Amino acid sequence: MTGLLITAVVVAVLLYGFWRFAGWARGKGIGGGVMGPIDEAWHPSADRFRRETAVHEQRVLPPRPGDDRDL
Repeated sequence: MTGLLITAVVVAVLLYGFWRFAGWARGKGIGGGVMGPIDEAWHPSADRFRRETAVHEQRVLPPRPGDDRDL
């Protein structure tokens, strides 16, 4: 009975650690390369969303009228 309790506590601690790490990685915006294939297995359109996000991050706003960047 004690072995089962210890196993349950260890599994709970590991799951909690993974959950905290996932929140940290999501907050930092890292881990897409590692988690990408796993995400696509559960969410097939994840690749399309990831590509749209990458394109959006690479966009540059056009200069505003009267903005002198050539000087």
